[in-house]
Amino acid sequence: MKAIICTRYGPPEVLQLKEVEKPRPGNNEVLIKIIAVVVGIEDPLQRKGKPYFGRIFVGLIKPRKPILGTEFAGVIEAVGKNVKLFKKADEVFGATGAGFGCNAEYMCMPEDGFLSKKLPKTTFKEAAPVCGALAAWNLLKDKANIQSRQNILIIDAAGSIGSAAIQIAKAFGAEVTGVCSTANLGFVKSLGADKVIDYATEDFIENGLTYDVILDMTGKPSFLHWKNSLKRKGFYLTTYPTLSILFQMVWTGIFNNKKAIFSATGLMPVSRRLSFLKNLLQLFEDGKLRTVIDRIYSLDQIAEAHRFVEQGDIKGNVVITIGKNNLD
Repeated sequence: MKAIICTRYGPPEVLQLKEVEKPRPGNNEVLIKIIAVVVGIEDPLQRKGKPYFGRIFVGLIKPRKPILGTEFAGVIEAVGKNVKLFKKADEVFGATGAGFGCNAEYMCMPEDGFLSKKLPKTTFKEAAPVCGALAAWNLLKDKANIQSRQNILIIDAAGSIGSAAIQIAKAFGAEVTGVCSTANLGFVKSLGADKVIDYATEDFIENGLTYDVILDMTGKPSFLHWKNSLKRKGFYLTTYPTLSILFQMVWTGIFNNKKAIFSATGLMPVSRRLSFLKNLLQLFEDGKLRTVIDRIYSLDQIAEAHRFVEQGDIKGNVVITIGKNNLD
């Protein structure tokens, strides 16, 4: 089978298309023919081995698992003899987390992993970007418990997590302000944001407004920079584990009435993530949440996809489709 191999940390060119052996499912595993995989904001970081302290877990000198990629959608081609939850031909989607392995034509996954049947009315490309919406739900609803009429500020509102966060916050009746580039103002507004701020022309920390929740998806989280824009007992939320944020989590957890919180769904038990997923699927069913796709690439264009993601200013998600006869 074809797969993208990353044998060292570095620029997009380290991603090489190779022929590798097709995996076989174990007794408790399913073999998935992958149709779509996501290139998210975390994928270039994994390719570069950043943050550096994270290499303790994924490989000090090079990736311990050379086939990267964590979010996917596809069709089950075979099941192990002990598998009960899924059957051949099931259309599924999910995430492998630190297991990686999605940037390939086939992948094995345990049936008790973060794996779910795809909603019939969603395409594979729409189903694959599950982690952005899951991260938004985790931060906004589980960590901050957003409520109707609260004021929510989303920085980098046009990205994969930000675009989902706008829709989730609006589903709970919050007042949403999105911060984005000039080019994305209309797009963010179309997702339901009540107000939009162009970061090129306005510095929101100077306008005197305060928020119940600030969700910062810039990749350069700074609680100290934004804390004066938080209301008393407000939440500053991010998925980026910098040493500064980890320190502020401890500090604000003890001494401050404004909380800095880092959280990553990939570190949570599968059962907890699946419980979040049930709520998200209901929002999809109710028409309150949709997947936004900016660009679609083929597997052999993955380096180009990484470069596009790294330049920023993305509207929603970037998806890789795999195989000559891609299903929708």
